[in-house]
Amino acid sequence: MKMIWLLTSSSLLTLTFSLLLCSCMSQESNPFFSESETPFGVPPFDVIKERHYLPAFKEGMAQQQREIEVIVKNTGAPTFENIVEALAASGALLTKVRSVFYHMNSAHTNEQMQKIAEQVAPLLSRHEDDIRLNVELFRRIEAIHARRDSLGLTPEQGMLLEKYYKDFVRGGVQLDEDKKARLREINKELSLLTLKFGKNILKEDNAFELVIQNEEDLTGLPEAVVEAAAEAAAERGKKGKWVFTLHYPSMTPFLRYAENRELREKLFRAYVSRGSNPNKLNTKGLVAEIAALRLEKANLLGYKTYAEFALEENMAKDAAGVYKLLDEIWEPALRTARREAAELQALIQEEGQDFELQPWDWPFYAEKLRKARYDLDDRMLRPYFALESVRDGAFAVANKLYGITFEERTDVPVYQEDVRVFEVKEADGTHIGIFYTDYFPRASKRGGAWMGSCRKQSRQGGVEVTPVVHNVCNFSMPTADSPALLSLEEVRTLFHEFGHALHGLLSNTTYRRLSGSEVATDFVELPSQIMENWAVEPEVLRAYAKHYETGEVIPQELIDSIHNARYFNQGFASVEYLAACYLDMDWHTITAAEKLAVDEFEESCMRRIGLIPQIVVRYRSPYFRHVFSGGYSAGYYSYVWAEVLDTDAFQAFKETSLFDQTTARSFRDNILSTGGTEEPMTLYRRFRGTEPKVDALLKEKGFD
Repeated sequence: MKMIWLLTSSSLLTLTFSLLLCSCMSQESNPFFSESETPFGVPPFDVIKERHYLPAFKEGMAQQQREIEVIVKNTGAPTFENIVEALAASGALLTKVRSVFYHMNSAHTNEQMQKIAEQVAPLLSRHEDDIRLNVELFRRIEAIHARRDSLGLTPEQGMLLEKYYKDFVRGGVQLDEDKKARLREINKELSLLTLKFGKNILKEDNAFELVIQNEEDLTGLPEAVVEAAAEAAAERGKKGKWVFTLHYPSMTPFLRYAENRELREKLFRAYVSRGSNPNKLNTKGLVAEIAALRLEKANLLGYKTYAEFALEENMAKDAAGVYKLLDEIWEPALRTARREAAELQALIQEEGQDFELQPWDWPFYAEKLRKARYDLDDRMLRPYFALESVRDGAFAVANKLYGITFEERTDVPVYQEDVRVFEVKEADGTHIGIFYTDYFPRASKRGGAWMGSCRKQSRQGGVEVTPVVHNVCNFSMPTADSPALLSLEEVRTLFHEFGHALHGLLSNTTYRRLSGSEVATDFVELPSQIMENWAVEPEVLRAYAKHYETGEVIPQELIDSIHNARYFNQGFASVEYLAACYLDMDWHTITAAEKLAVDEFEESCMRRIGLIPQIVVRYRSPYFRHVFSGGYSAGYYSYVWAEVLDTDAFQAFKETSLFDQTTARSFRDNILSTGGTEEPMTLYRRFRGTEPKVDALLKEKGFD
């Protein structure tokens, strides 16, 4: 301070100019601070570096705060335009940087990115609370909300107003100052704990490897799987050996085909022990703390449980509705699973074995039984499911339904060499958006499959913003001798995630806040799950499923086998999934958080629903990413809710024709393009004419 006072006015001018120059140079060197000159304005992944993120986050938050101040200080009467639309337009830079950063932190992360995430999380939490707890801003929104019926708003404008009003109320703006302070603390803690949970599980995924030295231990495995394991070993400096990991494309075929039961058990136990191991990556403490903080947050906001808080904005509305849905499916699913377990046990005994069926045996003997009963197994199908052919098959379905086309672009920057980019166009050539595909596992990518957007569609203020959407998966990789050949399950996953992508690409909304997949959690899976139906339709299979070596179309016998086996193992699949739904709901319907012991809690939940010992819940609490580091807390049931919707919705096509243009146009107009502009059930009824019932799903799964 003393040095500043001694500076002359000339020196001050020079210093000020220098600081401004440094600031401008810094901003010019940061790609987030200028409009991208890339094709279609996509993120310039080739020039974005880790050092750019934190300054861009800070500047984005500062810019939005200044924009909020302008809104609040507006001395004119509060209107929809100068308050609600202005709020919807704010934070453009912050939205840009966080969309890119969180995509990269999931799809291609590193230690530096994870450290940035830890730095940013509390800053974002504070920034978001500063907005939601801004009483002056809320008063203006509240004034508009109070006279909403007289404003002549469109349905979309009405929904935008309602969303923001609820954001503030559910964000705690009506709490007293002490409770607001505590809410801020909780939000900050949750932002860091959920981040740490995901980081720990990623490290657990990458830490384990099953190294095989004796070729005898590979007995039963398909040649392509063995080849991939050899390549994985060579990459890890273990040439001449074979390595299997906890990534699905490696683990799944091993559990299905490896005859060495002891090694199957070792790999399975490693998978279900993630987050439970006695090391610094153990997540049990995180689970208990997250659940307790969520309950406290809900209580602060006036709700008895966190589920009550979370479900208020979903189609299900309350926990009782969710449990009712789960119960309706659980009993018939469990009966079917018990019957399946007995059949597998009988097969074990027929082979002269005397052990009891265990979870690590189920995939192995189920695959054997499927082959014996339907003359069908994964090895027979994979040659017809080359990744690029399956992807092009999904593109062809979208073209026949909606007239859109996909043109590969090699002039668009990517963030990793395996990523491919496609320009999506209307039938008349009009640009729709950009679609990235990122299909193969790597240590820098979290497990699973997902869709996201680096830029959402919008046209607020008359400015057309086209979407930039990505699908990220972990599929079987190509080998030196063959392209990537997918399992039937992976084929379904590709179509599923592509359905999410269509939801983002075909969005036709005014506001970013309501665009694409910005819908209720238990509605977001409808566009994805309905696409899975086309994946195995005979007409579609014959179009894309061709042998990667000969070009032969998949034989009718295999198509028939796929159809005949559609009910096979449905008990297992449904029980495994539903058990995770119950676990999620139980964690979020607790009313007291003292002394939460994760193992005991989980065991109590599984005992209550009667889960049989031959099946392990799909996601145990310590690695339940959807719930403890994703956006599905008290919402994992959404997949089965969407199954009810998609089973009924697909019947609309079956009742006419698979590619009926009138039905397709209605689905696009009422579901895919509308985003969150109206209530989900209103949109669904407009498409289908009535509300769906669970009966169709039970029939589809073959449950009695």
